Amino acid sequence: MRPISRNLPLGAELQDGGAHFRVWAPATTQVAVELCAAHGSATTVPLTPEANGYFSGQVAGIGAGARYRLRVDGGAFPDPASRFQPEGPHGPSQVVDPRFAWTDAEWRGRPVRELVIYELHLGTFTAAGTWRAAMERLPELAQLGVTMIEVMPIADFPGEFGWGYDGVNLFAPSRLYGLPTDAKAFVNRAHELGLAVILDVVYNHFGPDGNYLAQFSRDFVSRAYANEWGDALNFDGESAAGVREFFCTNAAYWIGEFHFDGLRLDATQQIYDRSPTHILAEIAQAARAAAPRREIYLVAENETQEARLVRAPVRQGYGLSAIWNDDFHHTAIVAATGKAEAYYSGFRGAAQEFVSVAKHGFLYQGQWYGWQKKRRGAPALDLPNHAFVNFLENHDQVSNSLHGRRLHELTCPGRFRALTALLLLGRATPLLFQGQEFSSTAPFVYFADHGRELAEAVRQGRGKFIAQFRSAEAADTTRWLSDPGARKTWKRCRLNWGEREQHDAVWRMHAELLRVRRATRAIFEPERVDGAVLGTRAFVLRYFSASDGDRLLVVNLGADLRLEPASEPLLAPLENCGWDVQWSSEAPEWGGGGTAPLETTAGWFVPGEAAVLLQPEEARELPSVRLSEKD
Repeated sequence: MRPISRNLPLGAELQDGGAHFRVWAPATTQVAVELCAAHGSATTVPLTPEANGYFSGQVAGIGAGARYRLRVDGGAFPDPASRFQPEGPHGPSQVVDPRFAWTDAEWRGRPVRELVIYELHLGTFTAAGTWRAAMERLPELAQLGVTMIEVMPIADFPGEFGWGYDGVNLFAPSRLYGLPTDAKAFVNRAHELGLAVILDVVYNHFGPDGNYLAQFSRDFVSRAYANEWGDALNFDGESAAGVREFFCTNAAYWIGEFHFDGLRLDATQQIYDRSPTHILAEIAQAARAAAPRREIYLVAENETQEARLVRAPVRQGYGLSAIWNDDFHHTAIVAATGKAEAYYSGFRGAAQEFVSVAKHGFLYQGQWYGWQKKRRGAPALDLPNHAFVNFLENHDQVSNSLHGRRLHELTCPGRFRALTALLLLGRATPLLFQGQEFSSTAPFVYFADHGRELAEAVRQGRGKFIAQFRSAEAADTTRWLSDPGARKTWKRCRLNWGEREQHDAVWRMHAELLRVRRATRAIFEPERVDGAVLGTRAFVLRYFSASDGDRLLVVNLGADLRLEPASEPLLAPLENCGWDVQWSSEAPEWGGGGTAPLETTAGWFVPGEAAVLLQPEEARELPSVRLSEKD
């Protein structure tokens, strides 16, 4: 008998004259494929046991579209590695033809220094909430200057709507957004436009509804560790080898079969592993091996800010590409709103914090963090700037509030423009959340379609989480917090693309900042960056470039500031040069009131609630300023 050739070690794969099935099921003594017939009857074909709890076998006479379950001792259930669940997690699995007419054979991805990430949720990004509808918006994102799309989780989950972080069929793209071929069409079109695409995956827990993995193996979860969302996953206990293969295979599957350019790994601080090789390092190896000719980008959400995630394996690291930088977000929100409640309480929004972020990435690299009553982070002074992903908004941070409002609604226009400039002209990789680029007024709050009992538990849990903010607790979260299980909550979060034209100045400002980022070598590829505090809320960043000429980014999140004397050497011009405005957040085309010269014979005048990018110009006479008596 000719040996079976498989693409991946798990799931159903089409073969000549039928399909081959393979499953890890050490919890059962026998496994059979139960084929579902339209009239309700079923044909059962037993699988052959292998070593270490695996079962496999060929089923003749079936093709793409065939629906099936796997029958084990406890009943018939969806395939743990199902490629599609047309009726949702509780229904049968479906055999999928993986073939697709790809046109991206020459695509190699985007270098890390070019990345500008755009996070989107398929169910709210468009009114239709599908891959095909989202695909129609891709040219606009490319025109904006985005270079990478980050798609929130798509692994199938129960109900009609949800964020996707409670997925239970990790190999099955949710039927809510279309067919697997639609997902591939989205990625293929993105590549045609020069856009990389990464997928948000959840490798720290399984959702509570529709998870049948325990019927196949009780070793998927671990009782050795506490997990915020239920049972931790078993990556280092007894029989962990099958679990590790399952997740490494999943990472390789999305990158190999769907041509995703990488993964965003959710809440990696809740992934526990004491093995000699951490599972994250193994996942990174599997992901890159699945597409050796492409640039694969692996970014971690890691609340504990462990720098080893992005160090190379030869330096005892896990080999990931980058980590989300919550510290930048937290200090920016305090600066923008003046509020420092709950996990913001360890931040002041001060000029020093922004200078330190620009130079060192994380603010907390092992210092005591009063909110958590423990040390936060680990030394990261050796990491390059591109190892950090900075953001002003993301799905979590927008929703972690009573109303899920966007940043432009929480601060004044000047500060919003200045912080946007700081984000998009910064050295870290910037991330935008859907609609941020045109000041969307659509909120983004938590929503999940669960059964009554679970929905009530989610509603109460969400209320307790938001109550950590003293102001929200005082406002009575039970009255004002949106019901996560209500259909209207989900619909309120859909973007209104008509606002793209209504708020055109905001969109054009983002596009121009990204053009400046690309076109200015001193910003795009500086030799080094330094910074200095100019005032309590004002600072300067200097981008050094011998070939392009240095640039100054002067940011003031407070009131107008006069510096006399201006005894800060980072403000000094190049020899025989002065400074000229290259870009200003106070330009009238963005809604600002204009930008007067910053350097004058009377000192430096730094406009309040503004960011100004200065470029060298040939030396000329400084403008004079007539001062009032109070000055």
